[in-house]
Parts: sequence; C-alpha cells; structure tokens
Amino acid sequence: MAGAREGSLEAPTRHALDWQNPDFYDEGKLFTEMERVFDICHGCRRCVSLCQSFPVLFDLVDESPTMEVDGVAKEDYWKVVDQCYLCDLCFLTKCPYVPPHEWDLDFPHLMLQAKAVKFKQQGASVRDKTLTSTDRVGSLAGIPVVNGIVNALNRNKTFRGILEDGFGVSRDAKLPRFHSKTLRDRVESDTGEEAEAAGPTTGKVALFATCYGNRNDPQSGEDLVAVFRHNGIPVRLADKERCCGMPKLELGDMEAVARSKEINIPVLASLVDEGWDIVAPVPSCVLMFKQELPLMFPDDPDVAKVRDAMFDPFEYLMLRHKYGKLRTDFKQPLGKVAYHAACHQRVQRIGPKTKEALALIPGVEIDVIERCSGHDGTYAVKKESHELSMKIARPVVNRVKQDAPDHYSSDCAMAGHQISNGLADGSEPEHPITLMRIAYGI
Repeated sequence: MAGAREGSLEAPTRHALDWQNPDFYDEGKLFTEMERVFDICHGCRRCVSLCQSFPVLFDLVDESPTMEVDGVAKEDYWKVVDQCYLCDLCFLTKCPYVPPHEWDLDFPHLMLQAKAVKFKQQGASVRDKTLTSTDRVGSLAGIPVVNGIVNALNRNKTFRGILEDGFGVSRDAKLPRFHSKTLRDRVESDTGEEAEAAGPTTGKVALFATCYGNRNDPQSGEDLVAVFRHNGIPVRLADKERCCGMPKLELGDMEAVARSKEINIPVLASLVDEGWDIVAPVPSCVLMFKQELPLMFPDDPDVAKVRDAMFDPFEYLMLRHKYGKLRTDFKQPLGKVAYHAACHQRVQRIGPKTKEALALIPGVEIDVIERCSGHDGTYAVKKESHELSMKIARPVVNRVKQDAPDHYSSDCAMAGHQISNGLADGSEPEHPITLMRIAYGI
C-alpha cells in the first residue's frame, strides 16, 4: 500500500485529558480502549525492558487460553495498571505508535485514566492517601522534636518492621529525611532589580521550592540559589505553594490535583506577570506544570502562562550560557561523575542540559545513565512493589558500581537515594546543582 510505513517519524503529540467528562470514568469504554492498546503492545513488545507493566501484560497474554489479549480476563487489566508509575518513557522514547500515528497510543495516559477510574470507584488506602499527602506529612514531620523522632524511627529496624506489617511501607525502602528548617526558612528573596534579560529568559527567577525540596532536600535548593546568584540571576521564593499535584495524579485523584492547581497557578501566574521566570528543583514538579496541568486545563490562560515561564534549572542555565550569561570560572575539579538522567527531566524534551552544564567544568568525566531508577516517589516505598523497584534500578546501580566515580548524581533526589539504597555502601548522592556549586567553589 502506497505511503504505508511501520511506526511514526514525527515528534509525539498528546491529546488533552478529558478528565471532567463522565465518559472518562466509564469502565466499559476504558476496558475497550485498554484491549485495543494492549493488543498493539502485545504485537510489538519493544517496551518490555522499561517498567513492570509490560512484563505483567505479556505474561498475562502468554498464559491465557488464546495466547492473545482477548484471552486475558478484564479484571486482570488492573495488574498492568498497578505497575505503571507514569514515568512517560514508553511514550516519549520507545513507542512507534504514539500520535500523530493513526494507532494513537498513549499508554501512560491510558494508565492514568484507569487509575482515575479505580480511584473514583474505590478511593485509596490510608497508606496511599498518606504517602501522597506530601504537604500534610511534611508539615507534621517537620515540627521540631517531632522531626527528630520521625527521622530516628525511620532508621529503626524494629519500627520499620511494624510500619511494614501494619501500614504496608517496605522496611527496606530508604525513606526521606525531614528537616525542621525548611528551604523557605533558609532563603531570603531578592528584589530582581538588577536582572539582565537574555534570549527567552528575563534573568530573574521565582523558585517553586516543591514539597520535597522544601522539607526533605533543602540543601539542593540552597545550592540552586547560590549557583543562580553566582551567575547574576536574582532569586525569590514564590509567596506560597502547595504540592504540584504529581503524587495525587499518580494515585488517580484528579480532583486533588485540581485543588492544588487552584492554589499554585494564581500565585505563579502573578509572578510571571511581574516579569519573573519560574524554576523548580524537582523534575517531576517541572513536568507537572509544563505538561500535565496544561493537558488537564487546556483552556486556562494562566496555566498556559505558567507553562511557558517554567524551566528546569539546567535548561535555564544553558539558555543563559547560549547568550554568554553563564560564568565558567570553575575552581574545583569534580573528576568522574556517574550521572543518572531522571525520567521526568528526559521527557521534558529539553535535551541533556544537565550533562551539558557539567561538561563545562574542566577535566570532568561524565557517564550518563539513561535508565529509570524505578523509584517514582511511592512505588519504591510500598511493600508490594519495593523489590520490583530495586530490580528496575539494578542496571543503574551496576553502572555506578562499574564506574567507581568520584560523585554520583541525579536531577531527581529520590532517584539518587534509590541508587544509594542499591549500592548499600553508605555513600550518598549529590544533586547536579550541588556539584556545580562545588565546582564554582562558592
């Protein structure tokens, strides 16, 4: 047939998420679409090495009476859904049938729809609601005295056993540390008066601290502010913020995502109106504002405004470098760096900006590891999926071991700790922005 070809050569595009339409939650229509997509996936299988969703699907097919998707019981479809943690790698790096291809596959967003249907029907467990309520947990765990107790208990084997048996949190998962002195307590805001625009950047940045960056990893945020100010970029904190909504999105709680949006977007949009660009230190949070919220609210002009002003930190620095506005007066060598490229940074379609920035440091040797760490925020923490998450992480961990680097690093702090957990040698990851600060000697 003239013009026919295998797969698509065009850049992938995405449809808006019609999550407010009652049909979005129609289980029958969902299962019909899942059967269509699963049948295509079964005939291709090039995603088998990514997450556990695909091995589960293909095993279900191969063990069915027909050895085809029509032989898989519909209730078993949920086994596939439960293994997807919306890394987006299949859609943006592997699948040849994504739109604009006529087969129109968007596996992650189909899994998201399924999670939303399941949440609408069943709600979520106390554990899952708690793990995804990052603002509430962080506020409680960050209270002085309480903070120390929580961190101590998270390191206690007996308590972790009780937590696993009673709450379903794996005793072997590395839980984040909570800080009573948050990033918001540590950073004072600049006025932005001395900002110098360059290319698409205004030269002054509003920092969306993120719930993780604020309470679990404030040091990386401090390092980001130091690096930006070293490069003449004034930084201020957003006046207030709530979790970006990614944990609730992965749970399928679309209404909770919308509630976070109603708090965050007006604050960030007003900052954009005042001439501030926006950065966030966690790739998942950046992706939420760049991709997921615009797809959920395609007609909201403020959501679009924030999307267009939101930058990954290294995307921003390399844009400044393009116009001669990035300092390269590095004073400290880094040696060999094993660098894990975070999934939610890779799928932003900005290119390897972190690698490019680190490569400016004289004498640095960078080994880029482009594989998922398997963490996902909650997937690596849950009792039923922790072991699988470590299996997914094993190739990454093995690469770091083989490299024997002076530093290992990931833009995703959680991925970094997943690697640390796999290494089990007492070492700790360093965020790339921390490495930049070390190299600057500031």
